Amino acid sequence: MTLLLHTFYSYILLWNAITAYGLVDPKSSVYQRNEIYNNNNDDVEERTGSFPFLMPFVSPKTPDLYLCTPIKVDPTTSYYIVGYKPNATMNTAHHMLLYGCGEPGSTKVTWNCGEMAQSTEEETASPCGPHSHSQILYAWARDAPRLDLPPGVGFKVGKDSQTKYLVLQVHYAHVDKFRDGATDDSGIFLQYTEKPLKKLAGTLLLGTDGIIPPMRTENMEAACEITENKTIHPFAYRTHTHALGKVVSGYRVRSNAQGVQEWTLLGKRDPLTPQMFYNVENTSPIVTGDYVAARCTMKSTRHRATGIGPTSEDEMCNFYLMYYVEEGEPLDMKYCFSQGAPNYYWANPDTGLHNIPHIEASTL
Repeated sequence: MTLLLHTFYSYILLWNAITAYGLVDPKSSVYQRNEIYNNNNDDVEERTGSFPFLMPFVSPKTPDLYLCTPIKVDPTTSYYIVGYKPNATMNTAHHMLLYGCGEPGSTKVTWNCGEMAQSTEEETASPCGPHSHSQILYAWARDAPRLDLPPGVGFKVGKDSQTKYLVLQVHYAHVDKFRDGATDDSGIFLQYTEKPLKKLAGTLLLGTDGIIPPMRTENMEAACEITENKTIHPFAYRTHTHALGKVVSGYRVRSNAQGVQEWTLLGKRDPLTPQMFYNVENTSPIVTGDYVAARCTMKSTRHRATGIGPTSEDEMCNFYLMYYVEEGEPLDMKYCFSQGAPNYYWANPDTGLHNIPHIEASTL
């Protein structure tokens, strides 16, 4: 039994989305790299597989192009993604994101899913549909290695999940290598199981908008309160900036019995090292009423202001927190964003934060 109902690949194979829900026979596919590697065991408790979700030999011509491609998950079965093996190098792909969507942003084989207004032959749309479920299941950059989730933890997709489609996004910052017509199949090998798992994984992305002034060090900060009646168990984090990022850190903020907020480090990294998921510094549960907070320390040597944006000339401030829940579903909150500098700082009177420690973020 395969993980995915069908996959859209230009020039090679386009599965008919209107046909009755059948499971792909790998032997009938002319695109053999999309074969599912099952153990042929009829016992669902043991059934596992690996699915190569790759770009369909694209040849991007526009610098800083974001390309997306979708696959539809078999809706008759619940699958649990338990690991990710990247098939990419930083010489080709600036970064990759894997989205879980209720509907894809397009039904095309590939489309431009960035915020660029440049001329392109690709259709432009968001990774997920405008009103559909959307969450980030995985992120990769700077030659990060594979990620295996903790035992018994998985991202649920397919049946009984809001994730009906998976969408792979690849950011091609530089395209000189494609000038001669060369193609790319960057992507991710998805490790999955059909064995039901009780620990369901989720990812919370903290980030900012904002502007970094010229010739200055600036802190980009974000924070959100956990208002849902859920207990989450953090286990991994990942940081992401472009060239100006020096340190990215994330914290759990909790009020003690005296009402004083205590800041607990979740993770802190130089974002220009491999942007993999690292084990969190503290695995204590995060509960209702706690805050999650992130800071990116940016140091600009440019003689111009640098805004948050999608290109290599812009910046990004992202802190990904991966967690699991032991009961119920992961958080409905998937994203936590602020306006960033110069409008938002942790110390603003309306953030709900106090007792902010002196955090030496300029160096590790």
